Formats: sequence, C-alpha cells, structure tokens
Amino acid sequence: MSKLISVFEHEHLTIHDKRNKGTINKTQLDKLLAFNDNHDNKYFTAIRDGVKFTEYVGVIQIGNITIEILPKADKGDYNLWHGVLLKMLSVCKKINLETVSDANLSKRHFSLLDLYFDRFLNEVEKLLHKGLIKKYRYRTDNVFALKGQLQFAKNIQHNLVHQERFYTKHQTYDQEHLINQILLKALNILSKLVSNPFLTDKIKKLQLNFPEIKEISISKVQLDTVKLNRKSFDYSEAIQIAKMIILNYSPDIKGGNENMIALLFDMNKLWEEYIFRMLLKTPQNKFDISAQSSDKFWETKTIRPDIVLNCKVCQKPMFIIDTKWKVIKNTQPSDDDLKQMYAYNQYWNVNKSMLLYPQVESASEKFGKYHKGNLGNSYCKLGFVSVLKDGKLNQDIGQEILLKLKN
Repeated sequence: MSKLISVFEHEHLTIHDKRNKGTINKTQLDKLLAFNDNHDNKYFTAIRDGVKFTEYVGVIQIGNITIEILPKADKGDYNLWHGVLLKMLSVCKKINLETVSDANLSKRHFSLLDLYFDRFLNEVEKLLHKGLIKKYRYRTDNVFALKGQLQFAKNIQHNLVHQERFYTKHQTYDQEHLINQILLKALNILSKLVSNPFLTDKIKKLQLNFPEIKEISISKVQLDTVKLNRKSFDYSEAIQIAKMIILNYSPDIKGGNENMIALLFDMNKLWEEYIFRMLLKTPQNKFDISAQSSDKFWETKTIRPDIVLNCKVCQKPMFIIDTKWKVIKNTQPSDDDLKQMYAYNQYWNVNKSMLLYPQVESASEKFGKYHKGNLGNSYCKLGFVSVLKDGKLNQDIGQEILLKLKN
C-alpha cells in the first residue's frame, strides 16, 4: 500500500520533511516538478528542495507515495479536513459516497483516488454487462471474399501466389472505435497504478471480459474530439473519468516504479460550486438561483458573477453572491474584489451584493454603501460562513447565507 503524506493547501513539502509515514525523495520531487511544468506551473511553486502548494487540493500518487493536499479554513486536523473534502466533492457530484460511512471517512479508509477509480470500474462494468456499442469503420485486410474496394497494389504484393484472397478496403461494424479504446486505455493504466487488492481484482476481471480491441496511444486532441450521442449517452460518466486518468497519468519512462497520477481541484471553484449546490438544496420559495450568468463587458470580454438570486415573482435579479476561498485580515477585502462587486451591481441592476468568505473568526457583517451608481443605492457586504458545524461539514450553510442577505 502507498505511504500517505498529508499537507494543507499553501503549505510546503521538501525532501527533508518528516510527515506521517515519510517524505518524498529527489526522484519523486523531480517527477512533481515535471508534472507541474506540463500544467503551466499552476499546482505548486518550486522552492529549495521542494514545492509550495497553491489553492489546488486533491491527491497525487507517485510510485508508493500518496500526497494528499487538503483544504483548511479553520481549526482541525488532517482527518477532519480529509472528510470535509470528500463530502464537498460528493455534494458537487464529483465522487459517490453513498456506500461510505462517516466513520470510515474519518478513519481515512478510502483514498480519493480509490473512490474515483472504483466509480470508473463500476461504470465500465455496467457498460460491459449491457454490451459495448458498435460503430461502422473502414478497414483494410486480406480476406477470402471480395467485398468493398479492391486495393490493386496491395493485392498484387500480398496475393500473387494466393489468388483465393483479396486485399480490400471495406466497411465493418464492430466495437473497435475511439470511445471503447479510451475505456480500455484507462483500464490498462489503472492496472499499473492501483495497489488496493479489492480494486486490483475488479480490474483483472474487467480486462478479461473486455472485447478484443487494439490498445492505441490516445492524445488530448483525440479526447477533445469525443462527442457522445443518444446511443453512447451511457458512456458519459465513464468517459469523463477515463479522460482524467489518461490526461493525468505520467508513466515512468525509465521503466521503474515511479508511475504518477494526480487528481486536483481548484479550491476556489470547488467552494463556489459547493455554495451554489447548497443554496439549491435549501428550502425556500422566493428565489431562482443561477450560477455563472454572464453579460458582455468590453469587446469580446464577458462579466460573470458566481451566483445570482432572481426574484420568482418579478423575474428580476435581486442579489449577487461572489464566493472567495481565502482568509482576509481584519475583515478588509481587496480593492479589486470590491470593484468587481460594484460592476456586478451595475450590470445586473441590483442594490445588494455579497462577498462570501469561509469564517475563521467572528467578524462584523453589514452592508457597505458604494458612493456612486444605481442612484446612490448600491451596497455590498462581507459575508462569513462557517465551513464546519459540530465537527462536520456545515449542512445549514445555505440557510445561513440566505439570512445574511436580509440584514
């Protein structure tokens, strides 16, 4: 089993650290840096003999080391925030925790990667049980019956002494096409990565039951061309996870044991989606809640608040919420954040907006007035909500946010 190293976002990890069961070595550090280079250096910053993590959270597996990067907005240990991250991902429909108890989450019996891999394997199992779809494709082959278009040059080359055969280009209807090859590729990658005995057994069974399809190299360009239709709709979830596996897999080209895969999430976007979904789940009949509404801003640029609350009766925007996953000092927002909210107020013609932060300590909350715009009737407040409640993810956060908009 992998050794676990846990860090919080914005912390650093070096080859000299002694965390949990160990630390990374120079080879693993080089692997991390190379991976970061290939992703525009957005996941962490290189420091002397190590890395400093950014706002991305999730998990990175390198050989026998698993690095878990956890969010943290308040007090608590790794176990607590491990469970919080998994619950947030579950609310945002990124993993399925229906069969995982809170007790097991707190004991960390389930790694984030294992949950994703298990979800993928279950989807592939369903598809195999139903039967993988077939498509028409062209193939060239040396066959015993003349069908399709005879390839004269190839036919002479291969069949000068075998006149009972025909080298042709013809159409066939089978399971050998890109979306099935994507599933196979991801399945074979997992066979090299997974050490969990339960998942290993699943992978072997699926490989045995998979149709005889040629494994090919699959590029990002090919993955981007995949378009699912009504016939292939059932593939949606499996293809989504397969893309993640293929794009984030970094094999050890030297043939050693340092194969790598990463599953990372921008905590700002995750917080935004989590708040949106919790608002949707909150019983109320006054607002229609929408995410990522947009309007033209300048030339080809658009302006896009996180969440808009529209009045159900008058069919007009009433409040704007913009989520910020960061701790601000002395409850002083940045000028850029305030200017952003001012623009939202003007564009959506609302009187009130709110910058929403995770709460770390008690803070004053009141609507502050913008001195110009909307006939001098434009306000923005700082809202602070606790991520945790009674040692768990706050399930009342949606209702708490709606109450803040009234005051």
